[in-house]
Amino acid sequence: LAQGRGPILPEFRAPGPHSKMLARAAMSLVRPAVRAPSTLESAMANQARFAATMKAVKIRMRSVKNIQKITKAMKMVAAAKLRHDQKRMEIGLPFCRPVQDLFQRLPHNDKPDKGPVTMLTVASDKGLCGGINTFAAKFTRLNLYEYEASGLPVKLFIHGSKGTAALQRLFADRFTTTIAEAGNKHPVNFTSACAIVERLIRHNPERLRLTFNEFISVMSYETRHVEMITKAQVDQMDKMDVSKAMDVYSFEPPTTECWDDLHEFYYACSFYGAWLQSATSEQSSRMSAMENASKNAGEMFDALELQYNRARQAKITTELCEIISGASAV
Repeated sequence: LAQGRGPILPEFRAPGPHSKMLARAAMSLVRPAVRAPSTLESAMANQARFAATMKAVKIRMRSVKNIQKITKAMKMVAAAKLRHDQKRMEIGLPFCRPVQDLFQRLPHNDKPDKGPVTMLTVASDKGLCGGINTFAAKFTRLNLYEYEASGLPVKLFIHGSKGTAALQRLFADRFTTTIAEAGNKHPVNFTSACAIVERLIRHNPERLRLTFNEFISVMSYETRHVEMITKAQVDQMDKMDVSKAMDVYSFEPPTTECWDDLHEFYYACSFYGAWLQSATSEQSSRMSAMENASKNAGEMFDALELQYNRARQAKITTELCEIISGASAV
């Protein structure tokens, strides 16, 4: 340290021209050499790109073709099942309608005034059938909101695993009974319908609403939400009105002895008819859905085939240009 002057710093000198030349030479040694790709390397890169593109498109074409084969097979299976289900429906509905017409003669109110409402929803156990299960779940959900907005408690009795899956996330606490895999091993029959209705009768619903898909034609169906007459409602009816409605029929034994059995038979017939129509609507909707899926797969395959042919043609054109360029260079 100098006296009173602080630390002595080294003297700085600007670099001269010789030092700059040496620095540039050193940097040229360190910096990697960069050269433009040759014509051969660019051609090989283009060939690799075309080959990769063609391979990926070819794999996708194969998968789309396999999916189309599956959807065509499912359409044929659905068409075969539709004929059997439609035949069973045509035989079973005339069996169900008389007792339904009998109970429709009773005076009833479409909108319940009091008491909990049990909603019986008929859905399917399998998917890939269009909007069959979606519409049934939607109707159930909207009517549930309407009843609860009126201050009525709601209970859900769901037939079909797809209906359960669509409603359990929001309304699992309203479930009383869920039925799954009822018509998979055996066709829809009245015995299975009676076994399911036995579980419904144990709850003795005060108000009952049935949601199902009504079969109209092979191309269309309609989701319906109908009222069913319960034992509690009949007990609340005026006896004179009930007797007037039943006077056109003769009962053996008297209605006082057979009414409970007749009412349970009405439950079974109503559910059986709804189940028949829902099963037929499911197969018709699946047949239409698989037909549309096969058509879409065919269109996708045509687009992929066009893309593959374009890539193949581009590869051939590139190879020809390389051959011509090499011949002219020689």
